[in-house]
Amino acid sequence: MRHGVGRPGGQLSVETVPDARTPGPGSAPREAPVLQARGLVRDYGPLRAVDGIDLTLGAGEFLTVFGPNGAGKSSLLGMLSGGLRPTAGEVRVRGEPLDHGALDWRHRIGVLSHQGFLYAHLTVEENLRFYGALFSLPDLRRRIPERLEAVGLAARGRTLVRELSHGMRQRLSLARTLLHDPDVILLDEPYTGLDPSASALLRSVLEQLRDGSRTVVMVTHNLHEGLEMATRVAIQVAGRFAWEAGRDDIDRTAFEHVYHSVVDRPA
Repeated sequence: MRHGVGRPGGQLSVETVPDARTPGPGSAPREAPVLQARGLVRDYGPLRAVDGIDLTLGAGEFLTVFGPNGAGKSSLLGMLSGGLRPTAGEVRVRGEPLDHGALDWRHRIGVLSHQGFLYAHLTVEENLRFYGALFSLPDLRRRIPERLEAVGLAARGRTLVRELSHGMRQRLSLARTLLHDPDVILLDEPYTGLDPSASALLRSVLEQLRDGSRTVVMVTHNLHEGLEMATRVAIQVAGRFAWEAGRDDIDRTAFEHVYHSVVDRPA
């Protein structure tokens, strides 16, 4: 992934990261990136929603993508998840191209989207058993209690989903996302509609994802929460990453000003 440092006039200083699969002479082979995208483009008729995005993320990295409505963020996540075919470009997971005709890659990716993909007439445990069966997961008697404990819903296993608060449903959706131990986790606006208390609970759950073994991409409008979780940050505007930086390079007190200056910059 490129590291961007703002320059006057909106230009970026860009450092290209060498391909991890092509070590130099005499060096040991390096592990392939967990998630890699090259030249991603997505068109909807005459509208270009995503316009040539590149990214490279390793294990333990957490990329937060900010941007206004209509910037193409959800389309980007759709392509990274395999749910949306790129018009051009490719996605690789652990060095292997994402093959839409295969099923194995689905075990490597977990997605938390707006829909939640929960069945209101089933209980919490029944929802997880259903998804566990879809993935042919072994040892659900262990997995399900562990995931519910991790998201603070251990006492709600027999509760119907329709009886849960919005915040609880979000946490259950996250348990579903993590049920199959994916390498890559994609989060689409997880804080939408949550009150401060529910947001704090969700944040404590998301912090568990920063265990060094998972790779996370989160799209959010919540500047504070997004910065809190990220190791890298990008601002997406008009289908492109208009600004990128590592979190340690960001002045958090000035980031809101940076965000608005990038988003409001004339095309």
